Amino acid sequence: MNVPIELSFDISMPKGPYKNLVFERAAKLDKICDYLSSCRVAIEERQKHMESGNPFRVRIKLTVPAGHELVARSEPGEGNMHDDLSVVINRTFDAVERRLKKLMEKQRGEVKRHPAQETVGIVTKVFTERGYGFLKNDMDEEIYFHENSVLNGEFDRIHEGTVVRFVARMGEEGLQASTIQIMGKPGSKQP
Repeated sequence: MNVPIELSFDISMPKGPYKNLVFERAAKLDKICDYLSSCRVAIEERQKHMESGNPFRVRIKLTVPAGHELVARSEPGEGNMHDDLSVVINRTFDAVERRLKKLMEKQRGEVKRHPAQETVGIVTKVFTERGYGFLKNDMDEEIYFHENSVLNGEFDRIHEGTVVRFVARMGEEGLQASTIQIMGKPGSKQP
C-alpha cells in the first residue's frame, strides 16, 4: 500500500489475525484508488454484556485528494451479537469500499455515460508496470490513458492492438482517454 495505515486497537483479544485482515482489505482499497492520502482504522471493544448486537466498534476513515473524506463505521449493538470481529471488520470495509468506488466513478466521469461522445480506438502502446498507455483514434491521433481510466479494473487485459471504446477529454498535457471499455482483442471479431 502506498499510504501507511494508521491502525488503533482497544480490544481484549489477540490482535494479530485482525491486523492482517485490516492490511489485506486496505491493500484492496489501494488497488481501487492508488492515490489515497490516508487510511485510519480504529477497532474498539465496548460493553462486554450487551443484550443484543455485537460489542465491537470499527471506524474507517479515508482521505482522497482533492479534499474528500470517506467514513464507514459499525457501532456496538449493530448486527448479530455473535458476529466475530472479522465479520464486523469486513462489513465496515465493504461499506467504505462501495463509497470509494462511487467517488472514483464520479472523479473519472463514469457516472453518466453519453454514447454520442464515445469513440473507438486501438491501443498502440502499453506500459503495464507504469500503469499507462497510448491509443489511436480514427483520426490517427495518439491519446494518453491511465490504468484508472479503464473500466472494471481491466487494465491488465489491455495489450497492443486491443480495440477499445473511450471518451476523449482535454487534459493538462493534451488529449486523454477516459472511461475506457475493452471491445475486442487483436484478431477477434468486433461486437
